[in-house]
Amino acid sequence: MAPSDDAGRPLVDPSVLDRLRVELDDDEGYCNVFVGNFIDCLPLRIGRLRLALTTGDLNGAVDAILSLKTSSQMVGAERLAGLAMDLERSIREESPRAEPSMALPQLAVSYLRPINQCSRQTLHRLQAQRPTGANR
Repeated sequence: MAPSDDAGRPLVDPSVLDRLRVELDDDEGYCNVFVGNFIDCLPLRIGRLRLALTTGDLNGAVDAILSLKTSSQMVGAERLAGLAMDLERSIREESPRAEPSMALPQLAVSYLRPINQCSRQTLHRLQAQRPTGANR
């Protein structure tokens, strides 16, 4: 299964962080830290996913894709979360049918490029939306 066309999903849904701010009694500082942590950790998450897929590490791939999906959902990175959900579904469908050392590198070929492109766009959007001078 190939990645779906997530162009209909927003790159970043600001209402997700708006809800978080409300739940935290408008604590803007915490939201800035939260988004900053996502920005800092995203390249590491993508790297872990790349390594697990290309080496055929099924447990590592599942762990990495769940981390990417969940963290993306938490900051409203809807398009990236959608790609992660698609890859998670493909991993779960392929793992019972094929040897992970063969199936996961094939999924890497299909999914890593769109995930990398979307993650760069997401980082730029989140960085642009952060208040000027916002430090974590």
